[in-house]
Amino acid sequence: MLFFNSKNIPELAGLNFAERMDVIRRATDMLPVPTKITLNIVKLLILIPLFLLIARSTGWDIAAYAVLLVVLYPLIMRPLTFALSRRYFVKVRQQFFPQQG
Repeated sequence: MLFFNSKNIPELAGLNFAERMDVIRRATDMLPVPTKITLNIVKLLILIPLFLLIARSTGWDIAAYAVLLVVLYPLIMRPLTFALSRRYFVKVRQQFFPQQG
């Protein structure tokens, strides 16, 4: 299941926003190196073409591509990051927030 918002992830229920982001960041840090590399390659596959379009555009096209970048990047990367890191959420939560889990 894909989650677009950290509030909807069952493993993070009961945590406030800052705590959820802390768990997600720590869980992402626990990802194996090949997974991190894959995640970074996906980021580049999103960012490079859009930045090239912005660099070659003029006028209002720049704003349209910038809006597309601001919408597409989190729309793709957040669910992907959540999905890849999800298996570590419980472990991180128990380690750093034992009173709430």
